[in-house]
Amino acid sequence: MTERLHPGGREPGPAVELGSVLTPEQRARAERQLTLPEFSEESQRRLANARVLVIGAGGLGSASVPYLVGAGVGSGAGMIGILDDDVVELSNLHRQVSHATANLGRTKTDSLSEAAHRLDPGVHVVTHTLRLTSDNALEIFKNYDLVIDGSDNFATRYLVNDAAQLTGIPLIWGAILQHHGQVGVAWHEYGPGYRDLFPSPPEPGTVPSCAVGGVLPGLCGTIGSLLATEALKVITGVGALLIGRVLVYDALAARTREIKYARDPQAAAVTELIDYELFCAGPDAEPERIEARELARLLRAGEAPGLIDVRTAEERGEQRIAGSRSIPLADIEAAVGSGSPLPESLAALVGAAGASLVVHCASDQRSVRAARLLARGGVQARVVTGGIFEFAQVAPELIERNA
Repeated sequence: MTERLHPGGREPGPAVELGSVLTPEQRARAERQLTLPEFSEESQRRLANARVLVIGAGGLGSASVPYLVGAGVGSGAGMIGILDDDVVELSNLHRQVSHATANLGRTKTDSLSEAAHRLDPGVHVVTHTLRLTSDNALEIFKNYDLVIDGSDNFATRYLVNDAAQLTGIPLIWGAILQHHGQVGVAWHEYGPGYRDLFPSPPEPGTVPSCAVGGVLPGLCGTIGSLLATEALKVITGVGALLIGRVLVYDALAARTREIKYARDPQAAAVTELIDYELFCAGPDAEPERIEARELARLLRAGEAPGLIDVRTAEERGEQRIAGSRSIPLADIEAAVGSGSPLPESLAALVGAAGASLVVHCASDQRSVRAARLLARGGVQARVVTGGIFEFAQVAPELIERNA
């Protein structure tokens, strides 16, 4: 195959190994694509052997899966995985055309699997009727050669990107809203990824969902078929991939444009999966809480978290939780507001406490403020509901007072 260049470097070869020799039925089904330039029987054998995971069985998934099936993906030793935790609703049908009125109330995974088998009874479809999370993503992804992301929220998009990068498989991603759509390919070994294009998610509430902003029905078919086409190219090594390029389509203007981008040299390395809901919620999201009774139980059991008292020194002198450290809210505000490093006492406590950092004040208003400020500095902390007032009610023996 002729070697080509793209903005991210050299074009990779086929992502999938050759499968078995085609059966007469497989060859007959693929007759019109076997005659394509640069396409061959070897290409078709790779398609039959490919294991493709499709995230989302909605507008984009219901458009891309039939083209994958029709092209022969998963017709041999390979498979098509469909992951979604939703059910078919009447408001879906104007754009999610692989689902039918008769399937209202059924899981989208079963509905789309049924549509795939109507097209080719021999295709191997695996359904994952669940929500993709940081706990299950790597385990699921390791069974596939590539992933197509047709999800409808930023938390899942970042999760899919990171999981694909950590497992080393290519990602074909798409997004739609109103009458605009985007398609790109992220294959970290060969070029930039989704995080290089979008280092951080938009502020919550600034981008409407399809439920609020609406979506033009045919746009799902256009972007979904582009996703399937890029997947076929990744599998077979045919054509130039959208690595380091994003195809943007404006359906109302009937125009496309291309955005080129490169790796961000200052981007943090992806080394693990995180809490993506929290990541996309932004620094001003409501912090996680811990009840006073639960905190008391941990302290009594000798499992004390890193506990920060953000009240003033005068308040702390009157009463304090045993084992807590004093870092007044004013000090945290000064550090985060100026962009200065966190106070040494806080930095040391964060390092020792890891993910179990807890903050408290008199009730909980100031500690909520402190937790949000810490989140801006990349530190996650839980807030004691009701503060020291509530804690003193349930664990008076753990309260210290000056003589």
